[in-house]
Amino acid sequence: MGRKVVPGNEEAQTSEIAEAIFGLLGQIPDSTLVPVGNPEEEARRLANAASTRASLTAGALALPPGPIGWLTLIPELIAVWRIQAQLVADVASLYGKTSTLTQEQMIYCLFRHAAAQAMRDIVVRVGGRVLVKRSSLRVLKRVLARVGVKVAQRTIGKGVARWLPAVGALGVGAYAYYDTAQVAKTAIEFFSQDILVESDVVGSHGSPA
Repeated sequence: MGRKVVPGNEEAQTSEIAEAIFGLLGQIPDSTLVPVGNPEEEARRLANAASTRASLTAGALALPPGPIGWLTLIPELIAVWRIQAQLVADVASLYGKTSTLTQEQMIYCLFRHAAAQAMRDIVVRVGGRVLVKRSSLRVLKRVLARVGVKVAQRTIGKGVARWLPAVGALGVGAYAYYDTAQVAKTAIEFFSQDILVESDVVGSHGSPA
């Protein structure tokens, strides 16, 4: 069972958030979309729709007032992340990158704007390309723990908003819209580039020294 999230328990929140992300990304969403001639235009249309859906979802879950509202924090995050993860999978498909989509790429697109420093362990730039490192379970958990800290700090402020449900719901919905738009921006920029996966690089140039 998950731990109960309560005001001021940031350590418990951080751990539960990291676990929620890891569980969510255990299976990358499938996409029914196909590559198109102008992927950026279609991706932006999808981004607007996903941002609106995330805003409405988060705002609705933020309506319960007071202590009850605290219990909706993690479900709200998971619901929004599911929308965002599907958006990333769809953007990858539009750019013809579905076959190489990995957990590392999904984490990068979902959380780069919130925890850029942590992403250096899984994605680096090499000239005009991006190199995706194939990470061990230990590395992924370490990255997600650092993401969890950032998200938990933000979540505490969102939790306080539960005491003013009408105003809080508007604020939470607005942030979910912004957050999803940032995910879309990262995904469009990322998948529009040449992407190298570390295993491919090793396969092309031999085993690293």
